[in-house]
Amino acid sequence: MDEARLRITEIFHSLQGESRSVGWPTVFVRLTGCPLRCNYCDTEYAFSGGEWMMLEQVLAQVASYGAHHVCVTGGEPLVQRACLELLRRLCDAGYEVSLETSGALDVAAVDARVSKVMDLKTPGSGEAGKNRYENIEALTAHDQVKVVVCDRADYDWAREIIRRHDLTARCEVLMSPCHGRLAPARLADWILGDRLQVRFQLQLHKILWGEARGK
Repeated sequence: MDEARLRITEIFHSLQGESRSVGWPTVFVRLTGCPLRCNYCDTEYAFSGGEWMMLEQVLAQVASYGAHHVCVTGGEPLVQRACLELLRRLCDAGYEVSLETSGALDVAAVDARVSKVMDLKTPGSGEAGKNRYENIEALTAHDQVKVVVCDRADYDWAREIIRRHDLTARCEVLMSPCHGRLAPARLADWILGDRLQVRFQLQLHKILWGEARGK
């Protein structure tokens, strides 16, 4: 019975703030729970609490917004086993589905139709030791790797990881400055100076709505 339900922090309709689908009206399904404690986390409220919902309830609420894009996020959504079934059912329903995941848990079983947006945690996050590098082998051109950069040391670390794993040949790599800790123009200059073939991004939702929850 547990596998037919999920603990949900919130389901809301907004504009996608990052990744290659930035700007698209999107339904966000935020699952509760996360094994990481990144020091820049802006969704600590999703670590605990939430409400148990049957899978059919989640699907019905998603459908009520009439959007084409759906993003399953957290917390860390893969903590809950039923997340895999939710992703499959969303794909079956014809949605354009993305999964935001920390990269600390195995992504191999995620439905191939889902666009995996997988973090690589930098030393500045405090959780670089949780990176599961085996996940890189499960990534395809349909997926994306996201790196949040806190300072120059993080940038140099990320540049080396990208080179070592030939990431830009495998999938799209997104690089963004840690909000409030690194000036966006500095990261942009570093990327251009190194001719790094990554996509620079800012978090659109924070530009529009700041730290407002459910946006």
